[in-house]
Amino acid sequence: FRRVLFRSHILVEKEDDAKAIISKLKGGAKFEELAKSSKDPGSAEQGGDLGWAPPDAFVKPFSEAMIALKTGEYTQNPVKSQFGYHVIRLEETRDAQFPPFEEVKGQIGESLQQRKLQAFQQDLKKKAKIQ
Repeated sequence: FRRVLFRSHILVEKEDDAKAIISKLKGGAKFEELAKSSKDPGSAEQGGDLGWAPPDAFVKPFSEAMIALKTGEYTQNPVKSQFGYHVIRLEETRDAQFPPFEEVKGQIGESLQQRKLQAFQQDLKKKAKIQ
């Protein structure tokens, strides 16, 4: 089974700002309140929530820091990425839920037909003599 994680983060531009956020969290501040100042507009309004995804859906430094956390923990040091500095909290983990085969059988069939059609078209293009 593949694990998926529900995580939140606060993104800031400077390492010192991230360290200040971690200090506030240690002092009892609420993550959701501090997240409102995040530089990530997509998650700031949701208290930093990024939703469910596998760890490899994120840049490497973010993923590595996230998988080292236990549920409910946040990073004790800022995590640097090309976007800035993150304070990450792991909310929850679970096994990925795959739909029953009967529910996706039609989609799988369509996907296979599309692949066959594309292969056939590419084969025709290779054999075609264009003048």
